[in-house]
This record gives sequence, C-alpha cells and structure tokens, in this order.
Amino acid sequence: MALPRQRNTKGSSATEIEKKIKRGNALRQGSAWRSSRGLMTLLLVAVSMLAAAAWLYVTSSDSDITETLVSKGELVSPQPRVYSVQCSEDYENYKRYPGCTPQKCGRAVTDDVVTREEAQVLRRLAERGLALAGSDGGASILDLHSGALSMGKQFVNIYRYFGDQVGDVFTQEDFQLYRNVRKRIQAVIAETFGLDPTLMYLTKPTFFSRINSTEAKTQHDEYWHPHIDKVTYGSFDYTSLLYLSDYGSDFTGGRFIFMDQNGNRTVEPRAGRVSFFSSGSENLHRVEKVTWGTRYAITVSFTCDPAHAISDPDLPGGTHG
Repeated sequence: MALPRQRNTKGSSATEIEKKIKRGNALRQGSAWRSSRGLMTLLLVAVSMLAAAAWLYVTSSDSDITETLVSKGELVSPQPRVYSVQCSEDYENYKRYPGCTPQKCGRAVTDDVVTREEAQVLRRLAERGLALAGSDGGASILDLHSGALSMGKQFVNIYRYFGDQVGDVFTQEDFQLYRNVRKRIQAVIAETFGLDPTLMYLTKPTFFSRINSTEAKTQHDEYWHPHIDKVTYGSFDYTSLLYLSDYGSDFTGGRFIFMDQNGNRTVEPRAGRVSFFSSGSENLHRVEKVTWGTRYAITVSFTCDPAHAISDPDLPGGTHG
C-alpha cells in the first residue's frame, strides 16, 4: 500500500510543477505583452506629438495669411485677376503726370503675359549670372541695367569686373527676350490701370533676385521686412514681379504678402506669373522668409517721371532696336 501512495505523491508533485510552469509561462507572456503594449503606446504618443508639432509649424507659418488671392495651382488667363484698393495720399507728395500717375490703385495677377518656357530661359540667365558671384547671405541680386551683382557682402559691376567673360555667360537672345518681356509687362499694367504706356518709364532698381534659406549676413539679405515701394524708392509708381520658379516645388516660404488693415493676402509664385500693383502705401507688403529651396524672380519697376527713366539693357558689344 505504501508504494502506490509514493507513486501518487510523485504524480501529484509532477502535476503541480507542470501547473507552475504553465503559470510562469503565462505570466511571462502577459508581462511581455504588457511591455510590448507599453512600447506601442509610447510610440503612438511620440508619433502624435510629432504630428502635432508639424501641424503647429504649418499653421503658425500660415497664421498671418487671411486670404490667398491666387494659389500656385491656379492659371489666371486670359484676363488678369484684379483687386482694387483705394489710392493712398503718397502720390500727392510728388509731381503728378496726367495719363500715368495712379488714379485707380490696386493689385493684379496674370499668367498670360509670359510663358513658362520663357520663364525657364530667364531663370537660366539668372542662374548663370549669379553663379559668377552671389551674396554670402540668403538674398542675391543681378541688375542687367546698372550691372550690379551681389558678391559676398558687397556688390560689383558685372560688366567691369568680369569684362569679356560676360559674353560667354549671356547671349543677345537672352537680352532680347528680357526686353520683350519688359514691354509686355508694361503693356498689361497700362491696360489694367487705364494708362498711356508711352508715359510710363522703366526705372531703377529693376533686377533679378535669388533667395534661399541661408542666414542673412548683411541688411541687404533681409528681404522679409514690410515696406512701401513709393516710400523706399520715390520714383516707383508701379511695381511688378515676374516669378521664375514655383512655390511648393522649387521652394517653400517666399510668398508675397500684401499687408492690409483687415488682414494679409498672399500671391503664391508660379513660373511665368506676373504680379503687379500700384506702388504706394495702399500696397504695403513683404516677402515670407524662404525656408527651403531657391526662389527666383524679376522685379520690374515703372515710374511716371521721365527724369528717373532708365534704358533697356544691352549686352556689351551688341546693339538692339
């Protein structure tokens, strides 16, 4: 009788051990699952925080934009999209020129004056010219009229500094396209504001600009400050911008912002797009800081005062009609 009891005891002990092993395995599995669940929870929290940070970044960068007048994806053609605003008193401080001095003020946008292909040619012109030098900061200019070119923290005259090399950088066809585009821009401004185009004159500064996210080194690199063209440059009566690159794909940031009393309104750059406006304080504006990529544009400026007129540029050694 003793032997069977011993076998039952051993069997009972084995059963208890097996149960303990199973319980241990179950506990370890539960612990592992809880640990895995904890890691997953932490991961989800981290992803949520990153998403929230990204959302805050985007919304904060756009928080001062009340209205997008024209987005990059829109095509404004054949007629310009015009937004009228009341003229400021700025023009009263200057001699008036009937047929030109702003009587009707506003801002307008068109994608029908310059083709994207022409914009690409002009951008390559700017790239070649600015590759000769360029600012140490984020904003560089090339002025084909005066010859001004950003170099480090200063400017040089591209025609004098590089001499005959300029003929290897630019072509007569480049300059002819530049002149033709200027005439078309002048014509659409005159038609939109009801002006006599023969009483409008190209004025300085008229220039190519290249802007990227490099930190500013001098005040010339600080392009983002609000300003009024008529106040900054007394000769300006009408300002235009021809964009040579696309917002969102070539660069981010860099949108043009009109700062009105009841909100800020933006125009998103698109290659070949022309944005133009009367230059007084009715069109206080600024440019967003470029956060990525490179933004190319041409500022083409017009005056009603013939004393401040400048000529179209010509490649040294060439002639044009």
